[in-house]
Amino acid sequence: MPPHGVKENNMITAEKTNSPQVQNDCVIHQDIDAMGSIITTTYHVFPGIDLIYKDVHGKKNSAKPSAGKNVFEISHCREGRMECEFESEFCYLAQGDMAIGRGDAFGLDSYYPGGHYHGVSVVIDTSCAPECLSCFLDDVNVRPQALAEKFCSASQYFVVRANSCLEHIFSELYHVPDSIKKGYFKVKVLELLLFLTGMDIEKDCSPETFYTKMQVLIAKKVCGYLIENMDKHITISELSQIFHVSQTQLKLSFKGVYGASIYTYIRAQKMQAAARMLKQTNDTILDIAGQCGYDNGSKFAKAFRDAIGMLPNEYRSAYMER
Repeated sequence: MPPHGVKENNMITAEKTNSPQVQNDCVIHQDIDAMGSIITTTYHVFPGIDLIYKDVHGKKNSAKPSAGKNVFEISHCREGRMECEFESEFCYLAQGDMAIGRGDAFGLDSYYPGGHYHGVSVVIDTSCAPECLSCFLDDVNVRPQALAEKFCSASQYFVVRANSCLEHIFSELYHVPDSIKKGYFKVKVLELLLFLTGMDIEKDCSPETFYTKMQVLIAKKVCGYLIENMDKHITISELSQIFHVSQTQLKLSFKGVYGASIYTYIRAQKMQAAARMLKQTNDTILDIAGQCGYDNGSKFAKAFRDAIGMLPNEYRSAYMER
């Protein structure tokens, strides 16, 4: 999936680059290497207010520039999963979720547990933004500084899980014709900020589940271990002994970080790895099955079809025909 507003044939795929590209009304930053890719596309909408599309393939951290107390960010997850760190506590955005936090409260790095992420953020610097956005549209009594204080003054962060109101506001931002993009972004950002101005925090914010740094570290170590030993069948009991943590805590921590049970997640990772091997190697399907921990070709074929939508030989043939 190309980044928003960027034609696929303009993408750089061969090597890593950190040099921003100015294209039409946006700035594109591409960070692509063997570990994955992070592509951000930034539009300057109003003074001090930017709209940023983020397209990620890979779990790698993406370093954020250091932001001061005058900056706050509204992040919406369209697909995938993103880790948010708030003062050494962690929560996770899934499809349709939104988080608001001050620039100095968000962690400097973002991590993507599922290996891919597509979303949009509105970043506001209250020291540069207009005091009130009614200067752009009458009756839109939106004050960026007041929004920052409303959502971030007490706890420094605010999370809203997916609902129909968020879907209505954000869905249209992912399908904008080029011919109206510049004006449309202004309208949608005003709509979002007006919606947040009228939001009732007590009514719309449900108790949030946060995870400690130790819980997150354990989950990531377990994930790394499973991926390194993809050809083996490892039980929850064995993982509990290896990492010196109870099975209950292990399962809760892992699902909190990755959004799925250990078995569901690692099975999906195995099938993604199998898909890459089918495209990039000449290994037989049985060899690939063995590398993914399957000693039975038919069981592997069924698992692959359930995850990818076609049998391994069909997948390889379809790729070779491109």
